[in-house]
Amino acid sequence: MRAYTRRHVVAAVAFATVTLLASAAPTTAGPAPASLPDLGADFHWGVAAAGFQNEGHAPDSNWRRYVGTHPDYDRYGDSVDFYDRYASDIALAGNLGVNTYRLSVEWARVQPEPGVWDEDGFAFYDKVIAAIRTAGMRPMITLDHWVYPGWEADRGGWANPGMVEDWLTAMRTVVDRYAGTDPMWVTINEPFAYIMNEVRNGGLPATDVPTMQARLAQAHNSIYDYIHARQPGAMVTSNVAYVPAADPIANGGMLDAIAARLDFVGIDYYYGLSPGTAAEYANFASSALWKLPLQAEGIYYTLRHFAQRFPGKPLYIVENGLPTENGAPRADGYSRVDDLRDTVYWVQRAKADGMNIVGYNYWSLTDNDEWGSYTPRFGLYTVDVLTDPSLTRRPTDAVDAYRAITRDAGVPADYLPTRPPATCSLVDAVDSCVDPVTLPR
Repeated sequence: MRAYTRRHVVAAVAFATVTLLASAAPTTAGPAPASLPDLGADFHWGVAAAGFQNEGHAPDSNWRRYVGTHPDYDRYGDSVDFYDRYASDIALAGNLGVNTYRLSVEWARVQPEPGVWDEDGFAFYDKVIAAIRTAGMRPMITLDHWVYPGWEADRGGWANPGMVEDWLTAMRTVVDRYAGTDPMWVTINEPFAYIMNEVRNGGLPATDVPTMQARLAQAHNSIYDYIHARQPGAMVTSNVAYVPAADPIANGGMLDAIAARLDFVGIDYYYGLSPGTAAEYANFASSALWKLPLQAEGIYYTLRHFAQRFPGKPLYIVENGLPTENGAPRADGYSRVDDLRDTVYWVQRAKADGMNIVGYNYWSLTDNDEWGSYTPRFGLYTVDVLTDPSLTRRPTDAVDAYRAITRDAGVPADYLPTRPPATCSLVDAVDSCVDPVTLPR
């Protein structure tokens, strides 16, 4: 079976609670606006990527080893070779009109041995961040996107009591190097999914799950303070993978531990949930991300959930996108372009209803390694890693659509989603059933 990924850890937890919530009776919400305001000139529009997933030329790391020891995983090769093609990929992002580019600095690339720093590794990220800035975008730097050096794996990874101090030593070095470029920061990508992935791949004993969560929280809180000392006014988060119907179970403990050190709430939203789609969560093959149900209006409920939990705090969709199977049309008929426009519509609705939504990143600019498989395709530009040696970036139908969205700060004022809201959504448990959104009549 495939490893858990950032986007399908939702199944086990969500399905466990959906049967308790399915009886909630929907009620009518307030009237929907006939004309939708845009998101404003200061809104953050971005694209997102991650080091191991797209760079290639990967040094020894926990994930290099996971791929090597799992024969059911696709061979990594050089992924989409962002390492050699970063300049042209960043240019593609710039041509979309986005103003934010999310990347990760891979610990394994910049510290190949304990106490040894690789200047060539840092030089690569120097060039990447300079190219992002030259293209008129602001970097959003992820410090830990699930990858740590092989020598740290030999010490036990997050089960090792010394991991936090090792991690902080490395991340302080990264912060010192790049704080002057005024990035936004993501400390740890999707802690819940990170933990599940480590257990699934054998990097963490299941008995150490609470220990890893506590250590991730300690790492976040410590590096948050360090970032602010080096970059006054920095915007720092740890993004969470939203789990429909059961987010308090999945992410609540971590958020409680770091709530005082979040400058904005980073949210990853992909899939919806309703009584009619619950079985898909229970029965889907673990690698079949393209079979999970989409529900564009679920992003509204997700934003409302966090707006209620963190009143007034900025909300940023750090990741959102649509998976296909090797680029083929989805069985549900949802196209990338329709899903993108529908999703942005609901982000605009959230903003119009007073939620402090400040940014949206599309996952991802190009297809890449989805943690052991090249079959799920999330890219605005598709890349056939396994059969196309040229690794050609081919635009999907969403490229022109996203360019228009960034130009106009949203979809047109009279746009209506291609699909109506689910009769009873369970994305935010009972709340999204008893207080549903509606479309203009």
